[in-house]
Amino acid sequence: MRGWAAGGLLRLGLLLLYGVCSALSLEIKVDPEVQAFVDEQVTLKCSFRSFSPITQKLTVDWTYQPLTGGRMETIFHYQSVAYPAVVGTFRDRISWVGNVAKGDASIAIQNLTMNDNGTFTCAVKNPPDVHHNIPQTKLTVTHRGFSFQLTSAVLLSILVFLPSAIVVILLLVRMGRKFGVLKHRKKSGYKKSSIEVSDEPEHTEQGTCLGRMGTWCLQCVDTDEEEPY
Repeated sequence: MRGWAAGGLLRLGLLLLYGVCSALSLEIKVDPEVQAFVDEQVTLKCSFRSFSPITQKLTVDWTYQPLTGGRMETIFHYQSVAYPAVVGTFRDRISWVGNVAKGDASIAIQNLTMNDNGTFTCAVKNPPDVHHNIPQTKLTVTHRGFSFQLTSAVLLSILVFLPSAIVVILLLVRMGRKFGVLKHRKKSGYKKSSIEVSDEPEHTEQGTCLGRMGTWCLQCVDTDEEEPY
């Protein structure tokens, strides 16, 4: 009987201890993976839920560990006010964007570099709620590709250049077709009418390069295509 009673008391004590630990714990959530770009800003989100009222004793600590390994470094601390890192890799580059009253413990990092790649952890304590999971965020920083670097000036240049290029191409095609028609007329023995002959300048020399160019330009602007005799 004594053994049964002792075992029952032990189980009851364990259940009570488990209930107390569950009641005095926090739930923390972060993004498992975040991608960002060099020289830009990224927000590392961290949300929490505490079963105790939020007080001035609540603390938030962000730590960082490089992808290559090494010791973990505390880069941000919050307790009523923000205390960003004043030394190290993230000096003067971290800002507080959270709101503990809404369960938000997020931070932002400016002017990202390739050396910022690594693992970040968000730890929140709100006594008596001090036990919680340790979620991690893996940050990957890369160079932004050319397709994402279209500034307003580049877009404006494209919008101006593209229509102009299309017009030039259409004109070249039109002139090429007319030039082909003229060559065909010349080979087939095309003869000009008396009106066309009278309209030609008297001083145009057909035998010279300048004369041939003038004749070709006059015939290009003539949109009426006559059939050869």
